[in-house]
Amino acid sequence: MGERGAATAGGGPGLAGSGPGLAGGGPGLAGSGPGLAGSGLAAAGSGSRGVGSGPAGTGADSPVPGSTSATTGSPPATASPSTSASQGSLVESTEDPDGLDLQGARADAFLGLAADNLALGRISAARRLAVRAAQADRRWRATVRGGWVGAEIELAAGQPEAAVAPARLAYETAVARHARRHIVKSGIVLGVALLAAGQDGARELLVAAAADAEKYELDSLGWVADRVAADVDHDRAEEYRFRSRQVLHAVLRRADPCVMRIAHESPWVPIGPG
Repeated sequence: MGERGAATAGGGPGLAGSGPGLAGGGPGLAGSGPGLAGSGLAAAGSGSRGVGSGPAGTGADSPVPGSTSATTGSPPATASPSTSASQGSLVESTEDPDGLDLQGARADAFLGLAADNLALGRISAARRLAVRAAQADRRWRATVRGGWVGAEIELAAGQPEAAVAPARLAYETAVARHARRHIVKSGIVLGVALLAAGQDGARELLVAAAADAEKYELDSLGWVADRVAADVDHDRAEEYRFRSRQVLHAVLRRADPCVMRIAHESPWVPIGPG
């Protein structure tokens, strides 16, 4: 099933971000901070749709047992089986399989707050918010995004081995759903986690993510993918870095003035040469 929704996870402080960044590199990468994607991985681009929890309207219109009509004095009417079935199917249909509904929006909000706190170095608060996101929505989309944030939290905490499990869960879930953008981003996250943990498989994932980002024109992920691919494919490092700068330039040309300012001020976004 194809991915729905916009593509970059929404909760961190903007494109450039202020937290540890994927482009800047995680532990074991050429770069600095111990994190993943600059602005928190709660957010590589999808918007929230609202806040809420679970299906609404179950029994909201049911009369109170034993009550009578205020105007006629007659016993309250009871719904027929066919009416109840119809209402049940209506309630059931309100849950979106991809999480683009109230429950999904609540999870997005918690993940965004987790990313914000992580960017400020509040790792304990980020952990608590990530847990609340998982409790709010357990469908595939929230699972993938929660895996991104969970991996970033562990990397920021200096525990790269612990980052591998949530990153792998995110990647495998995205692959099972055939969600192209989520697959690319999850490949970047898992690749960085494996590299930081000193485990095998990082190069293949990161090179594949860079190739797919270019193939499917996922520019907001492409410049990051190229940046990290340069750290694992030394024969093509200059090619990756050059392409990363080109793609980032194209992305920022379409950005609003606020994002441009943040990008130029951020140490995680490679605006200049190099």
